[in-house]
Amino acid sequence: MAQNSVYLPDDFLAQMRAAMPASLSLDDFIAACHRPLRRSIRVNTLKISVADFLALVAPYGWQLTPVPWCEEGFWIDREDEDALPLGSTAEHLSGLFYIQEASSMLPVAALFADGNQPQRVMDVAAAPGSKTTQIAARMGNHGAILANEFSASRVKVLHANISRCGISNVALTHFDGRVFGAALPEAFDAILLDAPCSGEGVVRKDPDALKNWSIASNLEIAATQQELIDSAFHALRPGGTLVYSTCTLNRDENESVIAWLLARYPQAVEIVSLEDMFPQAREVLTDEGFLHVFPQVFDCEGFFVARLRKTASVEPLPAPGYKVGKFPFTPMKGRDASAVIAAAAAVGLRWDEALTLWQRDKEIWLFPSDIEPLVGKVRFSRIGIRLAETHNKGYRWQHEAVIALADTHALGFELTLAEAGEWYRGRDVYPENAPTTDDVIVTFQGFPLGLAKKIGSRLKNSYPRELVRDGKLFAGNA
Repeated sequence: MAQNSVYLPDDFLAQMRAAMPASLSLDDFIAACHRPLRRSIRVNTLKISVADFLALVAPYGWQLTPVPWCEEGFWIDREDEDALPLGSTAEHLSGLFYIQEASSMLPVAALFADGNQPQRVMDVAAAPGSKTTQIAARMGNHGAILANEFSASRVKVLHANISRCGISNVALTHFDGRVFGAALPEAFDAILLDAPCSGEGVVRKDPDALKNWSIASNLEIAATQQELIDSAFHALRPGGTLVYSTCTLNRDENESVIAWLLARYPQAVEIVSLEDMFPQAREVLTDEGFLHVFPQVFDCEGFFVARLRKTASVEPLPAPGYKVGKFPFTPMKGRDASAVIAAAAAVGLRWDEALTLWQRDKEIWLFPSDIEPLVGKVRFSRIGIRLAETHNKGYRWQHEAVIALADTHALGFELTLAEAGEWYRGRDVYPENAPTTDDVIVTFQGFPLGLAKKIGSRLKNSYPRELVRDGKLFAGNA
């Protein structure tokens, strides 16, 4: 396997030597940093069970090795990586799996360890969405997730990944994560703070990750992390779980940030040890009960994970000084709601009481019921899924709703391999035997690709333009 040319500053290596337990060697650490990263995927159990996924991809000859801390996670080896990128496989395009680094599956595993089943969760720094989508799968699309992302350019990517995975229980916000303690005090059962960090653990993916590394910069980042964890702690209800994680390795951004929180609220925070989270957890367990994963141990990225419990309320922060503005949606009730539910069912779209109907002008949305108590307290970028737009006494069903809500067993129209390839390229499809209805959910491998309108013998493509693919696709180069 080819070596990466990785930049590792001397001061960084000195710090790693000090931070590493005696059982690990610096030489092994350096060697691991120079090895290319193993690829890994997580099966999206909102759409398919792990067993069914393994059966579906068995003919491809993929070598899938289980990730010890995530039962739906696998390291993947493929012969045909050059012929067909993993992101262009049919199973990725239809949201059956997410390409996610194995160690980045640790924080969500920690959040749900010991049978923890929170109803309302916040992901403070959510883009590109690997952990938000993992949380949604663990929640079975029930309850509600507030997924926040400070970077405007990354909010779009976050939404695209949520939509592809068929997720309906997420509300998106776009703020500096330090606002939530004041804006939403004690509002969440669980919070994941995967904090912005110096990224020391990602050199196997990005050989230049440490080009601008310095101890001074790490301390600056740690000061921001303290403000973020303080805010997150205020937003957590007593009895709730806070997971703090980073993809960095120094103690200043990891153990010291937790120590700072413990010193600040000694009567209200307790550490929950992660020693039993998975069979080999003790190989990376710190004395405090955190996971401090050096890359050579499990041959993955470096990572740090701490799980905390809030045992009591703390002094609230000053109320935020901004106005949220008037909420532009109104709930749909009675006859109007019944008409939408019936029309959606006729096309093959169904949902349960975890989602409620709201309207804004001609737009009809489904909001996760558990987010409604937060409406009016913070400004949302978007909530739940856009179900339809009304027009001429009918409804124009939206792509993200089809992906999330389609009951394909009842009303799906299965495309051939070649037709599915055409669909993803944004082209109309001409099936041999056209469907009997005018609006039809097209599927491949039994999973929804979108909604098509029948015009004569042609199925008019409605795949969103921004998602249209070209280049290599699973159906060959058409």
